[in-house]
Amino acid sequence: MRAALIAVALLALAACDSNQMVGGVEAPAPHAIAPANLPAFFNCLREHHATIVSAHRGGPGAGFAENAIPTFEHTLAATPAFMEVDVARTRDGALVLMHDDTVDRTTSGHGAVRSLTEAQFSALTLKDDDSAALDAHPPTLRQALDWADGRTVLELDVKPGVSYEELAEAVDQAHAMGRVIFVVYSVNAASRLARVAPAAMINVSIRNATDVDTLRSRGVDLSHIIAWTGTDEPDSALNVALAQRGVEASFGTIGSWDRSFARGEEQYAAFAESGLAMIATNRPAEAVADLDAHDGAQGYAALQCVSAR
Repeated sequence: MRAALIAVALLALAACDSNQMVGGVEAPAPHAIAPANLPAFFNCLREHHATIVSAHRGGPGAGFAENAIPTFEHTLAATPAFMEVDVARTRDGALVLMHDDTVDRTTSGHGAVRSLTEAQFSALTLKDDDSAALDAHPPTLRQALDWADGRTVLELDVKPGVSYEELAEAVDQAHAMGRVIFVVYSVNAASRLARVAPAAMINVSIRNATDVDTLRSRGVDLSHIIAWTGTDEPDSALNVALAQRGVEASFGTIGSWDRSFARGEEQYAAFAESGLAMIATNRPAEAVADLDAHDGAQGYAALQCVSAR
């Protein structure tokens, strides 16, 4: 299965990108994955022991910057994946994609994101992880939301200075509430966001099953909750306890795990077997290939949940 997936990816890269025009109509992304109903999609993943991959910062690599639309297109040309992105705020209130407090590391510019206007931010050019200059500009959140429509799901990591109210309003204005996941880091933050945007799908840091019980006691709809369980080691006992409450577990191999897997045998499928519905990784194509090779399904199992309602 892995060889077939790589072959398809190479053909897709050689033939087109996700914005190719065919007969005057924009062609779909080669590996589009846009679930019709996110709560149902994650319920299906949990019930069928399937795992979706989220590309950390969109899957940057040589020649492709983090948090950039050309990078998202490149990732989707290779493999079906969600895109984890970072949302920051400019001086004049525009919501934009940027991980760091400053633009120095990833762009041609200098200074804090919050010190720049939207026009100044958008005029910057991006750099890849090797600091190579690219012919690409950092996008606004709206540009990313519009691009992702029908292609993939964006996970919105909310940076300091961005209020839940303004982020939810921006997502609503883009008619995107049903196709994004908000990333927050505490039960209190998830509770507040759920009050601001009851329809929001929320990936929240969870330490134990009691945290989920707290969310339920506060009236949070658990079908809209994904439990982020960290990056240290998959916890099968916690994942089982979460599943018993109808909550899906997510985990990140970003950092040391991805580097370790790159040096030897892939272990994404082994991690998934601990009860993970989503894995965030810097190596999305390799993660999907390993999951596909071990999931026992006809094709990548997560794709079978896309039409769940």
